[in-house]
Amino acid sequence: MKGKSYRGNCICFGRYALQALEPTWITARQIEAGRRAMTRYVRRGGKIWVRIFSDKPVTIRPTETRMGSGKGSTEYWVAVIKPGRILYEMGGVSETVARVAISIAASKMPIRNNSGAQKLMCIQVIGAASNQRYARTGDVIGLFDRVVL
Repeated sequence: MKGKSYRGNCICFGRYALQALEPTWITARQIEAGRRAMTRYVRRGGKIWVRIFSDKPVTIRPTETRMGSGKGSTEYWVAVIKPGRILYEMGGVSETVARVAISIAASKMPIRNNSGAQKLMCIQVIGAASNQRYARTGDVIGLFDRVVL
């Protein structure tokens, strides 16, 4: 996947967001696991928006099948994610709660491993409500900064 995400790369609904900084495919199960982890941590406070949808089918042929006989059946669905895409948004919670909930959801995402542990340097927790529009990968994002990659 080449290029940056030009759509879905700014905060529209909530106050905090999880933004991907590298390209990947995210399956429907991973999206749902991240959503469940965030809602369980937040409990009843706040609202969560899922900004991605798995709309690409991935087909797999059965093992030990001869050539021909058409395409395999659909095994799972994926969302194609480009750098800069907002994955989840949160609103109605404090910054500390949002950071912890988003970091839990980030651990469910298949983005860049470093010695077996998920790193948050490839995923940004960003907050809205300022006039700053652009930031580079690796910038420190404060509470009131808005970022568009």
